[in-house]
Amino acid sequence: MVNRKKRLKKGIKSMSRQIKLHEKKCQEVKEEGNFELEEYYGHEIENLRKVKKQKEKLLD
Repeated sequence: MVNRKKRLKKGIKSMSRQIKLHEKKCQEVKEEGNFELEEYYGHEIENLRKVKKQKEKLLD
């Protein structure tokens, strides 16, 4: 059980990094005016947050 918790914590940390990265990319794309990519990154961020929330729920 300890290994599972360790993996979940590591996964949550990774998700947080990915969310930050995608938010940064989304801002850059927004400044460039590429609305298709902005929408794509928005969906990706939403999905990453869902996965992160699921992992946090499993951890508890």
